[in-house]
Amino acid sequence: MGNRILITGTYDTKDDELNYIAGVIRGQGGEALTMDVSVLGNPTAPTDWSKHDVVAEAGTTIEAIIAAEDENVAMQAMARGAAALAARLHREGRFDGVLVLGGSMGTDLALDLCAALPLGVPKYIVSTVSFSPMIPPERLAADTQMILWAGGLYGLNSVCKASLSQAAGAVLGAARAVEAPERKKPLIGMTSFGKTVLRYMTTLKPALEARGFEVAVFHATGMGGRAFESLAAEGAFAAVMDFAPQEVGNHLFGSAISAGADRMENAGAKGIPQIVSIGCYDLIDFVGWHELPPAFKDTPAHAHNRLLTSVVQTAEQRRALARVICDKLSRAKGPVVFLLPVQGGNEWDRAGGPLSDPEALAAFVGEMHRACPANVQLIDIDAHINDPAFHDAALAVFDGWRAAGVVG
Repeated sequence: MGNRILITGTYDTKDDELNYIAGVIRGQGGEALTMDVSVLGNPTAPTDWSKHDVVAEAGTTIEAIIAAEDENVAMQAMARGAAALAARLHREGRFDGVLVLGGSMGTDLALDLCAALPLGVPKYIVSTVSFSPMIPPERLAADTQMILWAGGLYGLNSVCKASLSQAAGAVLGAARAVEAPERKKPLIGMTSFGKTVLRYMTTLKPALEARGFEVAVFHATGMGGRAFESLAAEGAFAAVMDFAPQEVGNHLFGSAISAGADRMENAGAKGIPQIVSIGCYDLIDFVGWHELPPAFKDTPAHAHNRLLTSVVQTAEQRRALARVICDKLSRAKGPVVFLLPVQGGNEWDRAGGPLSDPEALAAFVGEMHRACPANVQLIDIDAHINDPAFHDAALAVFDGWRAAGVVG
């Protein structure tokens, strides 16, 4: 059980609020550790780690960043330092959870700090811009929690105390309750969507578990892919089954539902064995309560719910996506197999289905064969991704890797 919470913020302007949070944590039996990320001013009392400690981790000094006379440059330096210092302190076992308080400046810093900490470390951002569209999904750590700092731009009041006290209790409770990943079994990372559209995980997960592996299935709707990539970058996976690459297309074609530019790159960079396929590759997700961009007004679409609408890619868009996927996989340092079910990649695109486009599917298949790099083994499967033949092909590759000692 953890009790030590690292409280981070600009103590020159948010001293009262940060000290209030510390008081709530201490009142609940926790230990409050403090980090100051101010630039110009100073806290009313010394913090455990000063702004000078923070900026030193970024390889510069407070005097140097003030001399630059650019608040953005200064706060980016503090963000680099805070992220590096927090990561080091966590490696040293100095704290159990972190809470960062800020407006837009502090939130910018908070995103870097939280991203520097591994999955399972409670991370709370208390911000005046929580949930704002200005926050790009790729900057959110996989398990970051946010709470809106309502009515708290300047000074304490009963409204903002409600937010601050909730956040203090939440991060302390999380630090006490969290079950951090234990990694007792080798972990397989898999991407997918719900069972109405993709079904392979319902049979593959128990089959892989029966072979002694743990399986984590990530919902590939932006944040799920971000979590998948974060863990891949940590080297957490023994292998990946990246069967739902739709976020690559979302990013390529300008959707806000993106997992970032590095989607489908981190496993390869770490040399993690990859089996890749085409689950929902042909769809571009857009925010359901926004109007579709003009370029997609007349495109066949599926309204999944009030939050999410999917439009169907054209043949040329699918060719472009195939080239991007092949380029990403060409840089992989580990083995890559691409399973290509030539009858389709989601339940709605089966022959005769509402989103079926055989010519566009054929265009993607053809471009994959043309652009596939030499380091990728491309296997055609004369089936749909939701057919048993796809499950069998995936397990055949995986079992071959096990027999060869590639995974185990």
